[in-house]
Amino acid sequence: MMQSVDIAIVGGGMVGLAFAAAMKDSDLRIALIESHIPDSELQELSDVRVSALSRSSESILRNLGAWQGIIDRRAAAYSAMEVWEQDSFARIEFDAKKIAQPDLGHIVENRVIQLALLEQVKKQANVTLFMPAQCQSMAMGESEAWLTLANGQSLTAKLVVGADGANSWVRRQQDIPLTHWDYGHSAIVANVWTQEPHDKVARQIFTPQGPLAFLPMGGSQMSSIVWSTDPSRAEQLVAMDKEAFNKALTAEFDARLGMCEVIGERFSFPLKMRYARDFVCERVALIGDAAHTIHPLAGQGVNLGLLDAACLAQEVLQLWQQGQDIGSKRNLRSYERWRKAEAAKMIAAMQGFRDLFAGDNPAKKLVRGIGMQLVGQLPGAKDEILKRALGLKGDLPNLAKYPQSSPQ
Repeated sequence: MMQSVDIAIVGGGMVGLAFAAAMKDSDLRIALIESHIPDSELQELSDVRVSALSRSSESILRNLGAWQGIIDRRAAAYSAMEVWEQDSFARIEFDAKKIAQPDLGHIVENRVIQLALLEQVKKQANVTLFMPAQCQSMAMGESEAWLTLANGQSLTAKLVVGADGANSWVRRQQDIPLTHWDYGHSAIVANVWTQEPHDKVARQIFTPQGPLAFLPMGGSQMSSIVWSTDPSRAEQLVAMDKEAFNKALTAEFDARLGMCEVIGERFSFPLKMRYARDFVCERVALIGDAAHTIHPLAGQGVNLGLLDAACLAQEVLQLWQQGQDIGSKRNLRSYERWRKAEAAKMIAAMQGFRDLFAGDNPAKKLVRGIGMQLVGQLPGAKDEILKRALGLKGDLPNLAKYPQSSPQ
């Protein structure tokens, strides 16, 4: 049986669902294809895969009606940030109060964001969910794309949106080349209890082996860690017994919050930068990790992806209202230019940070220390950094602009 839709979204994670939710007030017919149904039951212990949602992401999720679902499940606001270098005077602090903001963002489990968005999308009469389902083949015609699912279902769509992650099937089907490099690091993620309360402060230390971040979670002494280090060391750390891991973690973090104790499982995954040469081609657009992945150093990956979804939605809705072809590469080029520029800036910034803090050369340490002090003392410099990180500045889509409702 052949089903005809206007847009087929491949990938029902946070970014794909956000794009679908952004179509809630349109008459576009949408199919969303996702191979995995998220478990709606949350455990007492948080998932280890979390995101630091910026203010622009919060605004997108509010405007999509998903923010309350996130708050009702669980989210941890953080109001300050401390960044320092091990064995150095390099240090900088950020405080939400200094820029008249209620907080600097929220640490939220990826599954919580996904569930809250799925809840909204299920209410949309214009969306058909294929969950669980997998794409098997894709063929391109002059005015539509044909998708065949593993269960034999066939679809035609004017536009296929690849929101299917770093190893995107959609991107591979189109043979879109990638610029990519290995950061030479793996990230260890885990839940950690600390002897001292985190006081809603996100903390990051740069060591010669790589950055280590403690992200405050709901409990006053629970944090989610992202520990970047070389792959062989990451393997050793994950394989260590709990006691040895706790000692290594406490030492690496300068015992800033006293003794650390890992709770639950530890996972590690390789860190790679990926940047698709094309974000659009005829009948196809890429968003989120399908288009780009960056170092988790500043926690901006999912924020970039949600902005992609909001930007593409804005462009597609405008084309639809004007009676234009929503799948034409020429018509989608403005989305590509918009988001490629933003992604490239973020990739360059993350690489610059990583290079700046790599190694423990005394001269580089001195430069880092002086640089951080200058940024901390220059009038407005810290505020500018914060506003950009929060997504309060820059070329933002309408969905990322703060809604009329007051903040939680």
